[in-house]
Amino acid sequence: MITTILLVIIAVMALILIILSIISLRRQNSGKALDGVGLLNAIKQENDKLNLLIQANNEAVLKIVRETSNNNYEYIKQYNDAIVAGLGETYKRQREQLKDIEERVNAVLKNNDTRLERINQTLQVSLDKLQHSNEQKLEQMRLTVDEKLQSTLEKRINTSFTQVSERLEQVYKGLGEMKMLAGDVGDLKKVLSNIKTRGTWGEVQLGNLLEQMLSPQQYKAQVMLDKNIAERVDFAVVMPGKDSSGSVLLPIDAKYPIESYQRLVEATENGDMAKIEANAKELERAIKNYAKDISSKYIKVPTTTDFAIMYLPIEGLYAEVVKNTALIQTLQRDFRIMVCGPTTLAALLSSLQMGFRTLAIEKRSSEVWSLLSLFKSEFSKFYELLLKTQKKLLEASNTIEDATKKTRTIERKLKSVDSLAPQEEEVHKSIDFDDVDDTDEGIS
Repeated sequence: MITTILLVIIAVMALILIILSIISLRRQNSGKALDGVGLLNAIKQENDKLNLLIQANNEAVLKIVRETSNNNYEYIKQYNDAIVAGLGETYKRQREQLKDIEERVNAVLKNNDTRLERINQTLQVSLDKLQHSNEQKLEQMRLTVDEKLQSTLEKRINTSFTQVSERLEQVYKGLGEMKMLAGDVGDLKKVLSNIKTRGTWGEVQLGNLLEQMLSPQQYKAQVMLDKNIAERVDFAVVMPGKDSSGSVLLPIDAKYPIESYQRLVEATENGDMAKIEANAKELERAIKNYAKDISSKYIKVPTTTDFAIMYLPIEGLYAEVVKNTALIQTLQRDFRIMVCGPTTLAALLSSLQMGFRTLAIEKRSSEVWSLLSLFKSEFSKFYELLLKTQKKLLEASNTIEDATKKTRTIERKLKSVDSLAPQEEEVHKSIDFDDVDDTDEGIS
């Protein structure tokens, strides 16, 4: 490192000398016009001098480097010898320490082996005792659990058998009820197979619905609409006519094509498309025949409305008919028939009921208005009577006030009387009988 620094310093000094030499030559020849050969010779001389100087410096530097290297070698040798000697001493001490540590570790290991042996023996004894105790406790627990499981199992089995017996008894009862229900259904099927009985059942259901929704004055049963025809419509709703005194009847007749509907339901459940289409057409024909019959027999304008209602007592039948929009349009256009099921008829009757109430309110509104006019005139008379009474009360109040003033005057005069006999003349003089007379007149 030092050698490198010295070489750099010498190189810098040589460069400086070259620069100084060139500067001095220029100053010496500044007033002269040198030719190129003279200048080159001068530079060559300076270069030779510089080479000699650099060579001398190099020799001095090499000498210094040799001396420095020799000194460094001796120093490094001494330092290495000292380090080797120190490392030998350290190694020797470490060997001794390692030997001591090895002896101590062996002693500790031997002691640990002895202790581990004792611990193992103690643990083995404890484990044997614990295992024996656990076996006894497990045996006791097993016996206890077996007893409880046995008792619980028996209890649950008995309870389950009891519940199963009760459920079987209920099932037997249900089967008996189902048998009775099946018999009742068979009887109902036999009843509904009769056309007359089936029609009566629809009429009863329709009657119950009308009874729930309308008052007895708002509908009629078994009404004869035409004297020339003996047929009677099942029910007719009494609706207000154009005149205030007249009324119009809305015919409602119950129909129940059970055979066609049942065949259609069975075909639908079986998925037979051909039978479904055939039975649907059969049901459509039956509905059209019923509509034609109702239209010809029960629509008698002006006794009735220009339309009638066909009541179907089963929602499924009504839904099947309403599903055929073309049929519904045909019934309304050609026969003036509206088809209703239980739900739709109830809604229609509710709307009619609200209309009846509105008409009743309109009819009574004139009566209410006349009553209000009468009340207005009577109230005017009552107001005049109140004014007269107020006037009389004011007069009576003024009269009472005057009488009160006269009474106070008499009381002030009487306070000055001590005895009546000795001072009779003074009393007669002091009392103003004119005031008393005035008081009496005011009171009268």
